[in-house]
Amino acid sequence: MGGHLTMSRKERECLKTFERVTKGELKLREAAEILGKSYRQCRRKYKRYRKEGDKGLVHAGRGRPSNRRIEPGTREKIIEAYKEKYMGFGPTLAAEKLNRRGYWVDHETLRRWLIAEGILEKRRKRPGHRSWRQRRGHFGELVQMDGSPHDWFERRRDECCLMNMVDDATSRTLSNFEEEETTVGAMKLLWRWIDKYGVPAVLYTDRKNVYVPDEKSAERAALRGEQCLTQFGRACKELGIRIIEAHSPQAKGRVERSNGTYQDRLIKELRLEGISTIEKANELLHGGFIDELNSKFSVEPRESSDYHRRSKGYDLKAIFCIEEQRSVTNDWIVRFENNFYQLEGRSSRPPAVNFVKVRRYLDGQLHINYRGRDIQYVQLAQRPVPSPHDNRPVERQKKARTGPGPDHPWRKSYKRGSAISTSPKSRPSPTESKPSPPQSMGLSLYRVPAKFRENKRGGHLK
Repeated sequence: MGGHLTMSRKERECLKTFERVTKGELKLREAAEILGKSYRQCRRKYKRYRKEGDKGLVHAGRGRPSNRRIEPGTREKIIEAYKEKYMGFGPTLAAEKLNRRGYWVDHETLRRWLIAEGILEKRRKRPGHRSWRQRRGHFGELVQMDGSPHDWFERRRDECCLMNMVDDATSRTLSNFEEEETTVGAMKLLWRWIDKYGVPAVLYTDRKNVYVPDEKSAERAALRGEQCLTQFGRACKELGIRIIEAHSPQAKGRVERSNGTYQDRLIKELRLEGISTIEKANELLHGGFIDELNSKFSVEPRESSDYHRRSKGYDLKAIFCIEEQRSVTNDWIVRFENNFYQLEGRSSRPPAVNFVKVRRYLDGQLHINYRGRDIQYVQLAQRPVPSPHDNRPVERQKKARTGPGPDHPWRKSYKRGSAISTSPKSRPSPTESKPSPPQSMGLSLYRVPAKFRENKRGGHLK
């Protein structure tokens, strides 16, 4: 056989085994067991070896161009298109964008080309972290929520925050851009989720004071015997949503990975569309980008039942608001945000309950709730001033002394039918003898029973 023949290690081992079969040292079935092949495949290869020699063991496609090869010049065009418009894109996302433009290339093929061109660096695989937690079984059983501050617009404007919610069972996501991770932003996103899917059972958040109170506030409330809640926590309590705190970013890894997906794909999409405002970015998100993301990355839950509850019966406007408790004065005036409001439709008496709930809705409207119902109010132009008091001394008139009337029983003497005179002239002098006890009606008022009377000798009469 002329020339050189290139063989792999497996092909060389197969050659040595077939040589032993030819010499009669092994049977073909034993050779199949040694090579780890089936008897039929081994017989077919041995037949080709006997017919073609060593060349029959070499793969027939070696040295030939692939039937699935890309046409010459296409690689250069794809690399140029990548450099022109998709520089910085990952291979997977760049392949999707190139396929839409008519360049059909697999993401792994594109990865090899970019690494060969020196455009992309090889990444080291990260080691596995902690133990794997199984997904929840039902849609809406647990929803993770987080904010991702990032330079989303690549310095075309200031940094902002993407509020993101991810269902644990399906990886279905919903997001919205806000300036910062605030209470209002969290309420808006949860409201949007409830309108689309329903009220979830549990929210899984970090320990930011938007979602849960800080430790000092919680300790002070516990000492007072009260429950400390944030505005977002109060809204969730009214909706019957339980909040679970995550003590590390890895604990809520599903929403963290979703944030990474947004940072990879959404930034490039914003760049392609030339968007540099939050309003336009939100229109892009809810105009089809989120639906496309969910169709690509979401999975089916293990259980078919949905754990979301209907929001019918809840006043979501009154729940998703900033609610504060304020005192109301006796003249029905409430102070809030350094403004004074006079409540209308009040009674002439002071309020029976000396506090009201003041609610600032997300659209900016102000509502004052007294004993479970909203009441009308008028904002006062200035702070109420109390009426001036007269500082002159008040002349008090001496009240005439009053006593019982002349026919009052107190005026009557112990003698029946006679009254005591209140004039000074009628009062008896000390030298005058006192009147004797009355002897009328057969028995004196001062008579003592005989057995208790003393005789003149000091003894008792019997």
